[in-house]
Amino acid sequence: MRKHDIERQLHDTAERAGERARHYADGASSSARDLLERGRRRIHERFGKRAAYGEQLSRAAEDFADEANYHYRRLRRQVNRHPAATLAIVAGTIGAFLLLRRAFRSDDD
Repeated sequence: MRKHDIERQLHDTAERAGERARHYADGASSSARDLLERGRRRIHERFGKRAAYGEQLSRAAEDFADEANYHYRRLRRQVNRHPAATLAIVAGTIGAFLLLRRAFRSDDD
């Protein structure tokens, strides 16, 4: 009975972590899409007169958006398939960032 409760709690925790990671990934994707769209519009407004250069920049922005979308979908599949592993990766990344921040922080702070 106790083993079953622990397994259920771990599964619930992993599911919640997966949902949270999906939520953050959706937000990041939405923000990235908005930024890319605004950047594309600005580039078009700025370089629209010089059609060749504007088209090159527009194509580069679209390629960048496609690449970001591909990586987002790949990350989303990873989260869906392995929520506990994703949680561990995120926690490790945050921990490493905090350790590096502390290590490189100046004495003035």
